[in-house]
This record gives sequence, C-alpha cells and structure tokens, in this order.
Amino acid sequence: MLLNEQVRHIMTNDPVVVSPEQSVAEVNNVMIQNGLTQLPVVKDNILVGMVTTHDLWKKSKNDRSSQAISEVMNTKIIKIAPKDRVRTAAELFMDKRFKTLPVVNLNNELKGVITAFDVMRYTLQLENPKPILYADVISA
Repeated sequence: MLLNEQVRHIMTNDPVVVSPEQSVAEVNNVMIQNGLTQLPVVKDNILVGMVTTHDLWKKSKNDRSSQAISEVMNTKIIKIAPKDRVRTAAELFMDKRFKTLPVVNLNNELKGVITAFDVMRYTLQLENPKPILYADVISA
C-alpha cells in the first residue's frame, strides 16, 4: 500500500538548513536562492527549530535584518521519524498547518525533511512512472 511506505524512502536526505546564529537577512537570502518557504534550524546536526517566511515577516522587528534567526524561529516543532509511514506525514499535511516536516532520529539529529510535494510526487509516480510535466512540455 503506497501510504505504508516509510518516510525515509521519499524524504529529502540532504536538506538546506540554517544555523540559529545566522541573521534574518542571511536566512531570507537562503530561502530566496533555494525557492523555499520553510527551513530547519540546526546546531551541530541537532534540530533546534524551524523558520518560515511567515516568521521572518511577522516576528522580525522593524526591519532588523541583523537579528539572529534564533529570535524568530519556532521551537515547538512537529517532527517525524525516518521509519514513520508516509500516511502519518500525509495526515499532518492535511491539517493545513504544515508544509515541511523535519525527519529526526531518537537523538533529535536531522536526517532529512519531507514535504507535501514529496508525498504528491511519490503518489503520482506510483500511478504513472513517467508523467508528462508542464515544464517538459513548454520547454520542448
């Protein structure tokens, strides 16, 4: 059954991360350069928070771009384990509060991330291993 697959099989193993010491401006640039809206905040490979574009917009004080990301990141994080099922991730995404879930081991070490897009891509590729993608059609 497709939703019984383990998260570790479809997660991004080497996600873009930031450190808690980085500035709001630096993290904003990382997000823009990578086209991301949510990033894990990691110190010594341990997940310490998540930061979103909403956090940058709402919590950073009056254009204080030098403010450390540790001051605006979320520390109450919903996490998932590598052996958890894709179904669990899908249920969390259906809650509509999450778009990216950090995948951590028992020591809270970041092993990857899984996104709602990862679940959609996995499901589509099981149904149709060679989908015709819009980007492929318009660039041909």
